[in-house]
Amino acid sequence: MRNGKLLTLAIESSCDETAAAVMEEGRSVLSNIISSQIDIHKQFGGVVPEIASRHHLTNVNTVVDRALEEAGAAMDDVDMIGVTCGPGLVGALLIGLATAKAYALATGKPLIGVHHIHGHICANYIEHGELEPPFTALVVSGGHTNIVEVTGYNECRVLGGTRDDAAGEAYDKVARVLGLGYPGGPLIDRIAADGDPAAVEFKRVFLEKGSFDFSFSGIKTGVLNYVNSEKQAGREINVADVAAGFQAAVLDVIVAKTLKAATDMGKDRIVMAGGVAANSRLRAMMEEGCAERGLKLYYPSPVLCTDNAAMIGCAAYYRYMAGDRDDLSLDAIPNLEL
Repeated sequence: MRNGKLLTLAIESSCDETAAAVMEEGRSVLSNIISSQIDIHKQFGGVVPEIASRHHLTNVNTVVDRALEEAGAAMDDVDMIGVTCGPGLVGALLIGLATAKAYALATGKPLIGVHHIHGHICANYIEHGELEPPFTALVVSGGHTNIVEVTGYNECRVLGGTRDDAAGEAYDKVARVLGLGYPGGPLIDRIAADGDPAAVEFKRVFLEKGSFDFSFSGIKTGVLNYVNSEKQAGREINVADVAAGFQAAVLDVIVAKTLKAATDMGKDRIVMAGGVAANSRLRAMMEEGCAERGLKLYYPSPVLCTDNAAMIGCAAYYRYMAGDRDDLSLDAIPNLEL
């Protein structure tokens, strides 16, 4: 504790970002250090788990030291240690967990495991001081696409999720098919702005009536089939039009289902979270849909959309305030359910 305020040291290593942050009273960011591996994994067209783990091991202590230094804090000032325990890549998670446990054991500070998706939702509390539950959350990233009913700071219910590819995963795979590179989300979002979404139509997959689940593998296959057929016919492919058509097919479903979920659950606020929440077209469509229905829309700035430790620190704080603690048996759970 410093100046009568609780400090949280948080660590995030679920995928390919090694991150550490120091948070004050849960919502105030004193430092938020992120060491990205994007340039390392670009050559492979996606994240290689073993390489990610190796770089976490190399980076994590330096990142933690930088977070404490930037916050002007010492370990004696820290009141709790929050760490992502799942879901994610098991090797990557274990590096962050081992580091957090070591600090907790050495200092006697409470250890608090955080669900990665809970962290993404909590990023909005950092950005919007007035925000509090209940609300409907859309979590959309490279590994997750979920609609969540949030009823308390530590209470939520998953209304729907992806049955195959997550939206961000589909973006990466389509970007690879179109020869755009990695990561695919920002690249497709950028080039789609110059395309005609009606020029190449792809099927919208809504699944059975009343379902809030998603399926994006069919859209991905549709793009692959279209590109292959055009190449075989010797026709030139307008990459911007294909990107725009693909993005429209994905986002039309995401937006429609999220708005319906909020209406059905009687929520007047929608929160977006996760890497794809930074997508400019998704934000524009959600803003338009919420305005038409009189709903309030929240989303974080891009740095808090990506994987980061500040959001983990915020989530850990609310678990701590509820009296939740973990011991050194806390384990990495790659498929941890929300």
